[in-house]
Amino acid sequence: MDTIFALASAPGKAGVAVVRISGPDALAVGTAMAGALPPARGSALRTLRAANNDVLDQALVLTFAQNASFTGEPIVEFHLHGSTAVIGAVCGELGQFNGLRLAEAGEFTRRALENGRIDLAQVEGLADLIEAETEAQRRQALRVLSGEIGNHTERWRRLLIRAAALVEATIDFADEDVPVDVTPEVLSLLRGVKSDLEFHLAGSNAAERIRVGFEVAIIGAPNVGKSTLLNALAGRDAAITSEYAGTTRDVIEVRMDIGGLPVTLLDTAGIRDTTDYVESIGIERAKKRAFEADIRVFLVDGSGEPVFSPMAGDIVLRSKADLLSDKTGAVSGLSGHGLDQLVEALRSKLLDKSASASIASRLRHRLAIEKALSFLLKAESLLLGSDAADFVAEELRSATRSLDQLVGRVDVENLLDEIFSSFCIGK
Repeated sequence: MDTIFALASAPGKAGVAVVRISGPDALAVGTAMAGALPPARGSALRTLRAANNDVLDQALVLTFAQNASFTGEPIVEFHLHGSTAVIGAVCGELGQFNGLRLAEAGEFTRRALENGRIDLAQVEGLADLIEAETEAQRRQALRVLSGEIGNHTERWRRLLIRAAALVEATIDFADEDVPVDVTPEVLSLLRGVKSDLEFHLAGSNAAERIRVGFEVAIIGAPNVGKSTLLNALAGRDAAITSEYAGTTRDVIEVRMDIGGLPVTLLDTAGIRDTTDYVESIGIERAKKRAFEADIRVFLVDGSGEPVFSPMAGDIVLRSKADLLSDKTGAVSGLSGHGLDQLVEALRSKLLDKSASASIASRLRHRLAIEKALSFLLKAESLLLGSDAADFVAEELRSATRSLDQLVGRVDVENLLDEIFSSFCIGK
């Protein structure tokens, strides 16, 4: 494989910048620029020089041996002074070496996958960790990156292979007396895996919401104070407010961290009957996003009712508490009354929704588990029905292959380009 290099830290000016070199010629290139390299997993301060002997920078140099690095290849890292001029000079010099090229997006991580250092689910966990904005996202990404999906998959795979082996033994001894009836053990193995998969499938929606964010829609009639409430929660003027009804025509989104969970607040058009064509489009969008949201916060005036029936877990509040003598169950974005109570109610409800999160945090995971479950259900039905051991064994093998897709053992080549395209060059 080619030897590759790239800036592995964030672009721009910083205290320290890290340039990573990985591949068969990494140590030779490192030696050419820094002189004697430190031992594997060691570090040393070295002066980096160009081919004409000009000094480029003083850098901390780290080395990693093959099969003991992130990519599984020899790696040299230069920890430089983080000015754009130093980074440009060092990368420009690296580009002059024969057989050395700039890494493509995600290529370091792709090599780690191809060299067996991590599995496909861990690749996704790393991508999620890089993108994590909240504490819940960080914790979930670390679970996936640590190999938890792979550990579960390996256990399920082992149990299903055992079950298939028992079934296939009855095929081999079809014309003879099988010493033991294997059906009870096979059923026990199959149902144990099925129960685990059902549990993780049930928690996949919550896990995916933690990864991409929950949505909370603020719903109400025109001029009831939705935009003012959104601005108060966001701590900035994210939405235009005025005394004229129908100011908000489109859905306005504000990203927040509530209780360590990622939340997108939605300010929607006021819902009413209207002959204004543009406003009617906004109202239809408001209704659609409201029904798709995880929680709806209904604002009503002093004597009004919600614009449509709340669902379980929704919040209904009286608006403009600053104008009310009885402020019970009311909120005001203008005065701040009730804001803390609203945030706490949202935090509690969202934590309840996230409590059931499983390790299956992506649509790809959910589809693989659903596919495996369908094969296990067929196997169970066949096992309890007619004498069809060969069909049972094939369903068990198909379930195993479906689970193998979780960690990238089979049928994932078409996914790799899409997954790695989301990575930065230095990863």
